[in-house]
Amino acid sequence: MFGESFKRKYALSDKGVSNTKKGVFWTVIVNLVVMGGMGILYLLMNDYMGTLTEGKALPNWTEYIVMTLAFLVLSMVTHVEQYASTYGLVYGEVRDMRIGIAERLRQLPLSFFGKRDLADLTETIMGDVNRMEHVWSHVMGYLYGTYISTAIVAVILFMYNWKLGIACLWGVPVAFGLLFGSRKMAKENAEMTKKAAIRVSDGIQETLENIREIHAVNQEEKYLSELNRRIDEHESTMLKGELATGIFVNAASVIMRLGVATTILTGAKLILTGQVPFMVMFMFLLVITRIYAPFDQSLALIAEVFMSEVSAGRLMEIYDTERATGAQVLNPSGHDITFENVSFAYDDEKVLDGVSFTAREGEVTALVGPSGSGKSTCARLAARLWDIDKGSIKMGGVDIASVEPETLLSDYSFVFQDVMLFDDTVMENIRLGKHGATDEEVMNAARAANCDEFVQKLPKGYDTRIGENGAKLSGGERQRISIARALLKNAPIVLLDEATASLDVENETKVQGALSRLLRNRTVLVIAHRMRTVEKADKVVVLKDGHVAEEGDPVKLKDDRNSIFGHMLALQTQGAAWSI
Repeated sequence: MFGESFKRKYALSDKGVSNTKKGVFWTVIVNLVVMGGMGILYLLMNDYMGTLTEGKALPNWTEYIVMTLAFLVLSMVTHVEQYASTYGLVYGEVRDMRIGIAERLRQLPLSFFGKRDLADLTETIMGDVNRMEHVWSHVMGYLYGTYISTAIVAVILFMYNWKLGIACLWGVPVAFGLLFGSRKMAKENAEMTKKAAIRVSDGIQETLENIREIHAVNQEEKYLSELNRRIDEHESTMLKGELATGIFVNAASVIMRLGVATTILTGAKLILTGQVPFMVMFMFLLVITRIYAPFDQSLALIAEVFMSEVSAGRLMEIYDTERATGAQVLNPSGHDITFENVSFAYDDEKVLDGVSFTAREGEVTALVGPSGSGKSTCARLAARLWDIDKGSIKMGGVDIASVEPETLLSDYSFVFQDVMLFDDTVMENIRLGKHGATDEEVMNAARAANCDEFVQKLPKGYDTRIGENGAKLSGGERQRISIARALLKNAPIVLLDEATASLDVENETKVQGALSRLLRNRTVLVIAHRMRTVEKADKVVVLKDGHVAEEGDPVKLKDDRNSIFGHMLALQTQGAAWSI
């Protein structure tokens, strides 16, 4: 029952399966103890009927008081154990699941995130785990425990009288059969509802991220109406799904309850024909009052189980994605970065085809070329943010595919145009470059990056919170914080996506000064957009259509009138709109 397929079906760990078994066990005990309470009532009525019909002595009330007290104590103890083995243990499982997902995501290649929508991932991490939490705590132990306890009671009932047993329990398999018949529809409805919820999250995220642009072009009504449409679609999809599920659950409940009528009719006939005594009939009626109670909840729970399989499947997609693994020790011979016949494709779209070049230690190597030529891809492949399809990339003679990404990235710093900052202080945003760095180290890096002049003007200096993604800072100030991080990390390799391309002249000059200190004596791979950067490079690699079209000294390439680089430089000098 609880094999590997069960684990995958409900996204459980080995510990989670063990906890589920405990929950099932104690649910069985609780149901049997409660049924035992019905047994005490049956014995009391049997003795009392003997007094009325046969003139026997009155029941020994002391015995029944003792049995009742024992039942109450036993019921309390078993219910406490059931709670602890379902809710209590499951919350630990949920904690481990969230930590496990975070750890797994940390190990996945960047290509995974490029293929998954942010709202979709957020829904998986938060919404799907929450749904599974409820299933693990409220459903699994209760549902399977009810199956087992009912089977035990059914065997006892059939031993007393098989005809009354059938009359009492025939509705249970029919009701569950009806629900299982609706399983495919329930899963389809759950998938549709999940997709609609993701579209709502996408719309909200998109609107919030672009709120200034939306206001600037007076398109508030358009975006809000589209968001309202998505919300209405989600609500409609959810209502349809719950209505369909509700119809099947209530129909199953009605069918199961028909067992009460068939038990009374069958029992009356058997009593009239002298096949069973009245007290046997009474016992079955007592059992009916209890045996259907767990199933009332189980019918609703099993519908939730069907829908949870969709969430479990989405969680397992993360665990099934191949991790970027490798050695946790890196001992390179220097820090040259060498591309050897590298090919790479996004899905079926080839971006690089047989690319070979070397970015040497202590030199600035500039990647130039038209938009879509593979410049940014090369930079990301160099740090193993993606894994290549063919060829090899070596850093200091070590194939980076053989090194665990987190170990590899300890030798890399990044300075890109799109700076990512957190709603925290200036100090903590810079400290991200080096875990455990002292305040003095942070401020030294900030001064080297020309941050000190604007930080001193902030209300609380380095302890000023800068807003979400540095909203309280200018573009140049945000960029200098990014450079300060890289300086603090002091990595031997720097990947630079021209940090000054979108800055004004004054800020560009300040950022260039900070960059000059950052890039000194390091292996630098820069994605070049402006010829100002290229002119200072030691080497230029020109990419075109995923190939290395030419490479060499920028001065020599510039003087070659037939070179692609010279042509690009001439176009930009003339003010042509060529994206490089």
